[in-house]
Amino acid sequence: MNPITNPFAPGAGTPPPELAGRDELLETIHIATERTRLGFPAKSVLMVGLRGVGKTVLLDRMRDNAEAAGFQTLRIEAPENRSLPALLAPQLRLSLLQLSRNEKAKDLANRALRGLAGFAKALKFKYEDIEVGLDFDPEPGLADNGDLEHDLQALLELVGNAAKSAESALIMFIDELQYVQEEELEALIMALHRVSQRKLPVMLVGAGLPQLRGRMGRAKSYAERLFDFPEIGPLEAPAAKQAISKPASDQDVVVEKDALDRIVDETEGYPYFLQEWGKHAWDAAEQSPITLTDVELVSKEAVAALDESFFRVRFDRLTPSEKRYLRAMAELGDGPHRSGDIAEILDRKVSSLGPTRAQLIYKGMIWSPNHGDTAFTVPLFGGFMHRVMPGDDWKE
Repeated sequence: MNPITNPFAPGAGTPPPELAGRDELLETIHIATERTRLGFPAKSVLMVGLRGVGKTVLLDRMRDNAEAAGFQTLRIEAPENRSLPALLAPQLRLSLLQLSRNEKAKDLANRALRGLAGFAKALKFKYEDIEVGLDFDPEPGLADNGDLEHDLQALLELVGNAAKSAESALIMFIDELQYVQEEELEALIMALHRVSQRKLPVMLVGAGLPQLRGRMGRAKSYAERLFDFPEIGPLEAPAAKQAISKPASDQDVVVEKDALDRIVDETEGYPYFLQEWGKHAWDAAEQSPITLTDVELVSKEAVAALDESFFRVRFDRLTPSEKRYLRAMAELGDGPHRSGDIAEILDRKVSSLGPTRAQLIYKGMIWSPNHGDTAFTVPLFGGFMHRVMPGDDWKE
């Protein structure tokens, strides 16, 4: 079939042609944002899940829906080497400039912009990566103490008051939250707690790896009462099949039942992998219908494509000792695995592997479902480790 019209879209954060199986969560966010705008109690939402389950795609769809409903939004991704204040400041400025065009909110938005100027100036000494255009001079005493906890609370209160006067709400969409430093997470939690107490229309919709839930709890013990933590996992079989069959049928292409069953088995329902298999099966089929034979012919190609992109980009960031640690995990099977079992495979003491394990958690490669347990954050990564480090040479 024509590869130009291939509907499937494997890529980092690339929206699939059919966002199947997520309607209930999208409706939950819709209700929470509308309650926030009206001043009713609503928890912020932090989606947690492994790589490749579609958290980024969901975050972007939620933001599109919020903007279509008239909300003020900001969207940032937290990399490993940037501070939260540096990421937030420019986006808050854009939101406040938009609010300042609303006649009802103009004065409060301009005051919040003065607060933002003081915020950036005072924190520049500690967070040198803050770079933001300033539209007003700072107002002395307004969000300018130089203490992130207090200044972020004051700033979000100013923004919340401006949004309230505009009969709107500020919805902050933040991806990869697990990379935010703990003291910055603590400040963000405290600020959100404060605006919630004041019934101001400010809400966070975030996403991160499974360790985010524990990191939020360590930053502030009341975080679990302030946030909902929906777990985003692989799609159930009916939704996984819909993610393949619907985009095909939209182009009058049929995917046979046996072919759908094999795709779901091969991908285990993970959205990113579904797109990869769908793309290769489409390109391989000469005409409709796409058959089981087509899927069987391209499965090796799909795995190779994942190895060279989705898996490899993460593997190449690792040190030799980190690679051996992950290969030992793969040797034990799907997991999760006890730290002692991994150490035994490597013929090392558990304590000596602590720094390696910590670095792998920091890099987002593994997480700890329970104390002493370790699991991959990337689905099917164990199989990749067997392919990229075959045999027993890695043990030496």
